[in-house]
Amino acid sequence: MNDDNPLTILVADDSATDRQILETIVARDGHRVISARDGREAVEAFERERPDLVLLDALMPNLDGFGAARRIKALAGESLVPIIFLTSLTDTDSLVQCLDAGGDDFLSKPYNRVILQAKIKSFNRMRAMHSTILDQRDQIGRHHEHLLQEQTVAKQVFDNIAHSGCLDSNNVKYFLSSLAVFNGDILVAGMRPSGSMMVLLGDFTGHGLPAAVGAIPLASTFYGMVHKGFTMTDILREINGKLKSILPVGIFCCATMVDINFQRQRIRVWNGGLPEGYIRRAGGDPPEPISSTHLPLGVLSNKDFRDDLQTLTLNWGDRLYLWSDGIHEARNPEGEMFGDERLKQVFLDNEDPQQLFDEILDRVQEFIGKGERNDDLSLVELLMDQPERVNAFAAEAERRSRSSLSEWSMNFDIQPSSFRAFDPMPLLLNILVEVPGLRQHSGKLYTIFSELYSNALEHGVLGLDSALKNTPEGFAQYYELRQARLDAVDKGYVRIHLHHSTDDDGGCLRVRVEDSGPGFQPDQDTTRHGLEQSGYSGRGLALVEKLCDAVRYMGEGNEVEAVFSWRIDV
Repeated sequence: MNDDNPLTILVADDSATDRQILETIVARDGHRVISARDGREAVEAFERERPDLVLLDALMPNLDGFGAARRIKALAGESLVPIIFLTSLTDTDSLVQCLDAGGDDFLSKPYNRVILQAKIKSFNRMRAMHSTILDQRDQIGRHHEHLLQEQTVAKQVFDNIAHSGCLDSNNVKYFLSSLAVFNGDILVAGMRPSGSMMVLLGDFTGHGLPAAVGAIPLASTFYGMVHKGFTMTDILREINGKLKSILPVGIFCCATMVDINFQRQRIRVWNGGLPEGYIRRAGGDPPEPISSTHLPLGVLSNKDFRDDLQTLTLNWGDRLYLWSDGIHEARNPEGEMFGDERLKQVFLDNEDPQQLFDEILDRVQEFIGKGERNDDLSLVELLMDQPERVNAFAAEAERRSRSSLSEWSMNFDIQPSSFRAFDPMPLLLNILVEVPGLRQHSGKLYTIFSELYSNALEHGVLGLDSALKNTPEGFAQYYELRQARLDAVDKGYVRIHLHHSTDDDGGCLRVRVEDSGPGFQPDQDTTRHGLEQSGYSGRGLALVEKLCDAVRYMGEGNEVEAVFSWRIDV
């Protein structure tokens, strides 16, 4: 067995006869032998030769086997160098002393060759296993160090994305403490062009890297839409849809989103799964809870997602506090949770609102003590303050909003060569849904545009009579005739004019559609009662009038203007 893998074995015994017997037994099995006559020589030989196994007599001059064993084990360090004590001692205390000194086994005199060979083979297997474990440990350590380096770089990228907003504004205080390299909690804040501030605190399932996977798409979507002025419901729906599509089942984001309107001293709040926050009034009233009324982001499809918001009025100096569940689920060394009652008591005990943020953190840290945290900790304070004291952007938006409106116009002509193959609806809707505030009305806008365009093309340019659609046979004939005239048309146009303006409450979109046809005089009774008809025609204009604030017909009836007003959610 050992010819292929011989060991170097140190034999230390002050008896020349015993030493020779052991050397003979060991050498016959193919092992290399090093001899020592006492403990001191044994230690020197070990330092010089670094043997794989030591056969050590317990009682030797100069340095006994017990002292030599301790020094050899110290010199061996992490390496497993088995020490088998050679002893004629048989009392229990002496044998225990052999093991306490660092011995791994003992062999009683006189020596049994078979037992000695078995012990050497057994310890050789242990050495091989120990060496494998050390190699695997070192490999794991290298991989761990490499992983930490990669996570550190990734975290820098993550932090640059997640914290690129206005978290340094004067009205914001926050504390984020991660359990691992990555924080499963995310805090983002950005200013809308109107000067209001949007803040989102999220807590992904779990913690560390898996919990932070969804944070980058959340942050990039948030900042991309907030800076363009999209409404809170638009942003929530976009984030929810993105997380629903990319996150695996069981991973979602509990979140609270707040839109702070400094001009009107008003906030809108959406809470999906985070613990209830508190409003601390400057006047010292009891704290007002902001409870969760929705499911977390990434759980429901956008079809089932609820985006209704809670509206609250705040006075100057009022503060809103949000936190992740790591705060009230923080545990002391006895395993007891900090809990909602202790958290609420901090609010009731507070006498100076400016110190409340620090008092919450101090109370939680004091409660945890030397205990281990089991989740990320996040705490946010948002102060309702005057725009000029929040940050420069809010102050500038406040000045700008007093004297200007956002207004633009666009003309779009469709010529005969495009009638057959081009549908302008997707292009126009693509433009309009990029307008903050209009995205949530895309369904209504599509209906308005498609009805007005179809009416202009089919009845104006192509001269089709909608009365044909009063019967199923006429309905089929209508679309056969439509296709024939589309194939033959070589003149005419449909012209679409858009005019959009905004104010503090929302905006107004005016859509004017003009065609080259002879025009018509609409029947007021037909449009008024069109939705009540049971036939296949006469319903389009009635539907447009129902969706819009106003619809009027100009010229010869070949020009229609529809007015659609919308309101922002703040």
